[in-house]
Amino acid sequence: QVQLRESGGGSVQPGGSLTLSCTASGSIFGIITMGWYRQAPGKVRELVATIAGTDSRDYSDSAKGRFTISRNNAKDTVSLQMNGLKPEDTALYYCMTVSRVYTGWGKQPSETTDWGQGTQVTVSS
Repeated sequence: QVQLRESGGGSVQPGGSLTLSCTASGSIFGIITMGWYRQAPGKVRELVATIAGTDSRDYSDSAKGRFTISRNNAKDTVSLQMNGLKPEDTALYYCMTVSRVYTGWGKQPSETTDWGQGTQVTVSS
């Protein structure tokens, strides 16, 4: 119901920076929460950062002080600026949205959680 297109992944050396971006499209009535999760090989998917429509932000302990999440409500985009990258940040990063979507004329919008395909971030020397 909501399509998410991610960009910005890549390979960097330790201490480097990357910015991930994600654009949402579809029959969107409104986006409640946008965020980024990541999954390293052999590990479970974990929260990196989320941002609500009120601009309230939540970061994992590993992301605090190094990563900054932001969103553009007019363009339905979310970005993650990552500085001071470490080898342990290597993972597949997923964009996530919680949205209300149109379900038809005269019907109440329904809530949906959607995920992007993921963009790879590799940090190594």
